[in-house]
Amino acid sequence: MNITTTGLTKAAGAAAAVAGAIFIAVQIGHPSFDTYTTQTTEWVARCSAKAVMSALALAGLTGIYLHQHRKAGLLGLVGYLVFAAGYLAMMSVEVIAVFVLPQLVDTQPAFVNDVVVASGGGTPNGDIGSMMTLFALTGVLYIVGGLLFGIALFRTGVLVRWAAVLLAVSTVATAALKVLPESFDRPMAVPEGIALIALGVSLWRTQRQPSPTTATTATTATTATTASGLNPIREHAVR
Repeated sequence: MNITTTGLTKAAGAAAAVAGAIFIAVQIGHPSFDTYTTQTTEWVARCSAKAVMSALALAGLTGIYLHQHRKAGLLGLVGYLVFAAGYLAMMSVEVIAVFVLPQLVDTQPAFVNDVVVASGGGTPNGDIGSMMTLFALTGVLYIVGGLLFGIALFRTGVLVRWAAVLLAVSTVATAALKVLPESFDRPMAVPEGIALIALGVSLWRTQRQPSPTTATTATTATTATTASGLNPIREHAVR
């Protein structure tokens, strides 16, 4: 198997697009947090999908950044690192939700219920320790990182700019969920998914176009051949 830069970039684009699609899909029919229990198959399936989405988003964001890191500058680097850390924290939350919380339902039901409430933006009745810090850190990294990375992508203009704007706006808008009813949670996640899909597709499509360097080299070679007085077609025929 021959691994190339083009192949890796395409894979990153596909990962970002699939992550966006999963991000949208898991919002469909999502139950409210006051009725959501960790003992159900649906809980495990949805949280597992979110963990996979976070991993794919990390791969996609890495490819998006590396494809334009020279143009992105310091802002792009900081935005990428913070945004990637936000998705990494998100993935860790979902892993805990899948493998840890269901095991504590019988022995510590109150703790599990408080964690579920806090994960939905509510106020837990008891102390959930460092989980509260993890939720807060995830939110800050996600919002700040999405804003900075979206601005950096818009400035470079390498990928579709409307998707970069949507990425920045949609991540910042999630801060409003703290004061909005829970019914807003699912619809407001859709723009982020659309932004990831669009950026992923745009990254994939850049690999179908000849790079400026290749085009310049080909043009130079053709010009040099013509200047030498040789007709490429005739020369081939003579040989």
